[in-house]
Amino acid sequence: MDKTTPEQKGLPADFVERLRRIVPQPAFSPILESFSLPKTTTFRVNPLKSDAQTLQSELLKAGLHPQPVDWLPGAFRLPTEEKRLLTETDAFYEGRLYIQNLSSMLAPLLLAPQPRERILDLAAAPGGKTLMMAGIMEDRGWISAVEPVSDRFHRLRRNLENAGTAIVHTYRKDGRGVGRACPLQFDRVLLDAPCSSEAKFRSAEPRTFAYWSLRKIRESQKLQKRLILSAWQSLKPGGTLLYSTCSFAPEENEAVVDFLLTKASQEAVLLPVDLPISNTMEGLTEWGKRHFSSELRLSRRILPDGEMDGFFLAKIRKRP
Repeated sequence: MDKTTPEQKGLPADFVERLRRIVPQPAFSPILESFSLPKTTTFRVNPLKSDAQTLQSELLKAGLHPQPVDWLPGAFRLPTEEKRLLTETDAFYEGRLYIQNLSSMLAPLLLAPQPRERILDLAAAPGGKTLMMAGIMEDRGWISAVEPVSDRFHRLRRNLENAGTAIVHTYRKDGRGVGRACPLQFDRVLLDAPCSSEAKFRSAEPRTFAYWSLRKIRESQKLQKRLILSAWQSLKPGGTLLYSTCSFAPEENEAVVDFLLTKASQEAVLLPVDLPISNTMEGLTEWGKRHFSSELRLSRRILPDGEMDGFFLAKIRKRP
């Protein structure tokens, strides 16, 4: 049994105890340890400006040692100590690569947008997933990228401009109103929802969890429920919604998806989340006194390690 106290790990005691109840017991200690490990740097090529082989050759000439990720073409990992040098390369400044955790790359991969489709990214900043979708679509089609917060919106715009995409259209709007304004307009919707950001906690950096609390989780859930209803309203019949967060909290994950399944019980079908990795677990079907639809087993949590952050993914189809 794990004897580590929350104080020894430097994380909030309530968070550690909740985590113990969420993840499989054999995985608990390694997961807790992951919050104090330096993460491997991962990034991907921007196919609108380069290709994997050309980018790798360019970085090798710059003295870096990128290694391809075998399950995700165009993605690379780099020793942690080389991250600073990576951020000083022309490839970084000129938008030929984008630094991003592998967990975050899974959401666009699963949503699988196609050229010429209309896509909605409902909480888009800083734009990494938006740009990945534009690349998958070969920069053909339409992506509406929505972000309400001013500084995040302008960062999103800068990242999009640097990457050279022409199909992303940005809107500084509250995502909760998009469904009413644009009903049944999008083939696919990505909602990487604002959350308590538990997967971003770092034991040695108290600022990463300074504002975390059970109240924060409840506040996040209220926003997430309104956003997922808006996302659903904007989705065409036959379309697909990908819901994700970087939180472990069932209140922000299974409970929100279960809320949608209940509200749209005649339309919503939860699809299997098939992933090319092994560090995952099924979605929960109960939490405390709450019981969720048995379909929630089809959702997935990414279990964090020295490379990947924690993440939650659920894929929902709207019946034709």
